[in-house]
Parts: sequence; structure tokens; C-alpha cells
Amino acid sequence: MSFALNIPVKETLAELKKLYRQQPLMMQPRLKMLIVMKQSEEKGISKRELMERVGVCSQSIHNWRSSYRTGGMEALLSNGRKGKAGKPSVFTKQEHQKIANKLGDPKNGLAGFVELQQWIEEEFNKEVKYNTIVKYAIRHFGASVKTARKSHVKKDAQAVSTFKKTSRTK
Repeated sequence: MSFALNIPVKETLAELKKLYRQQPLMMQPRLKMLIVMKQSEEKGISKRELMERVGVCSQSIHNWRSSYRTGGMEALLSNGRKGKAGKPSVFTKQEHQKIANKLGDPKNGLAGFVELQQWIEEEFNKEVKYNTIVKYAIRHFGASVKTARKSHVKKDAQAVSTFKKTSRTK
């Protein structure tokens, strides 16, 4: 059986609930942990019980409790990333704008992502992987990978043209 580790929570219950409503979804379980700890402050609460009531794994509870103990609320609510989160973009803003113009131009469009990859290589002198270009185009421009419909190998072209002539039109 795990024993209760009593960590004093400095903030009031009202402050914690207000902060909980203001935080993004990613940070809410951390504050929920503090609210549960504050509610059971007299007797303390075990890691296992916190884990069940908050709905996260024991390692998260351990990390969050230790970060609150060492750095307070500021350390608990920091996500560990410095500056802007994530990797820097593959393309600059000017390159992004040129790609947007190229993809949005109906007269001088591209047939697919392979052509886009070749155009980027020629235009910007950058070698970018195909998957990176596909994901970038989907994320930023709403592009999609288009595939042709399957057609039977032994399809009779004359029968198709006859069908088109005799089919009903509205």
C-alpha cells in the first residue's frame, strides 16, 4: 500500500477552480490534481488515489507533484518547452506565400505532390522529403492526395462509349 504524501497547496480552492477554468485542456489535469490534494489536505492523499481520481498515470502524478513542490504553480503549469513550441518550419514566410500562390493558381496548377516537390527544388534550391511536403500542404493549405478511380483491365472502350450515348441525361 502506498502512503499518503502530504504536500501543502498554497493556493485556495477558489483560486484553483478559477485557474482550472482558464487553462487549456492539456493543463487541466494538473490543476485537478492540486484541487484533489487541497480537498484532502488534512489527511493527505496517496499517489494511487490521486491517479484514480485525476485519471492519469502514476508517473504523471509523480512528475507534477515534484515540479509543484520544487517550483510552485509556475513550474507545474510550464510545459517544458522554451520559446515557441515545436520545430521551426521547413519554409520561410516568403516561401510559404509562394507555395500558397502556386497551389491556388488554377491556370498554372500542379498535378500532384511530386510536381510540387520538383517545383520547390527548382524555385527555392531546397531538397525536402516527399512526406514532409505532403503533410505541410495538408496542414497549411488543406490539400489532399487525389487518386484515380480503379478501372478494370479488360474494360471494353466501345461498350463504354455506347453506354454513355444511351444513358439517360437530365
